[in-house]
Amino acid sequence: MSAVTTTTAAPAAVAQEGHRVRRRRGLAPGRRLPAARLTGPAVLVALWAAASAAGQLDPGAIPAPWTVLRTAGRLWTAGTLPTDILTSLERAAYGFAIGLTAGVLLALASGLSRVGEALIDGTVQLNRAIPTLGLIPLFILWLGIGETFKIAIIAIVVYIPIYLNTHAALSGIDSRYVELAEVQGLSRLQFVRQIVVPGALPGFFVGLRLGVTGSWLGLVVLEQINATSGLGYMMFQAQNYGQSDVILVGLLVYGVFGLVSDSAVRLVERRVLSWRRTLSS
Repeated sequence: MSAVTTTTAAPAAVAQEGHRVRRRRGLAPGRRLPAARLTGPAVLVALWAAASAAGQLDPGAIPAPWTVLRTAGRLWTAGTLPTDILTSLERAAYGFAIGLTAGVLLALASGLSRVGEALIDGTVQLNRAIPTLGLIPLFILWLGIGETFKIAIIAIVVYIPIYLNTHAALSGIDSRYVELAEVQGLSRLQFVRQIVVPGALPGFFVGLRLGVTGSWLGLVVLEQINATSGLGYMMFQAQNYGQSDVILVGLLVYGVFGLVSDSAVRLVERRVLSWRRTLSS
């Protein structure tokens, strides 16, 4: 009788456990959809096109998508759009490279040393509290009104989120790993390579994504100050002449650059952090 009861109860226990597994699996977001991040922008453009075709939008304020595409083709054929894009990319690249280097070095110095933290962290927090674009008049007095101050402002916009997120990741490393490294007799370089870098990478990539976006946000403002080329300059000139289609061309190019750069950082992040098991993966 006992054997029969055990035999009968076994399938029921297995079924109950399988039901629990299915319930646990149902909590996850599910498999990643192909080209998922393009769905939202595609829906937005479709709504824009439908509203324009139905006459619900004022063409003078918000031109139709096909009008914006024709304007972009005209500007590209005339050679002004490629020149403005290359100028903006050059400014953003210089500022981003300087900000990335400064953010990582300052975060390492502050996160791995109490003296460095005392000297650096408070200064960066003070800098973060000051609106970066409010520094433009001062930087113009210091560096002139040419390209140097624009690159410097972009670098500041970039380094702050990279520093904050990398420093937070370094501070969040479990102290037991430090104790383990000491027991194992790791050198300072081995400790940084085997413990610090893997522990700080998730926060670094979050800061990197914010820094990439910040470089484009700062650029659109800076290129309207004593500039003779660039997407921001093109949009500023279009504002003076009431060319809303040209302004939308500039905004769409900024949006494409931002989406592509963010997607590139995400791709690198997934490759580098492939060892992690997270909801996004």
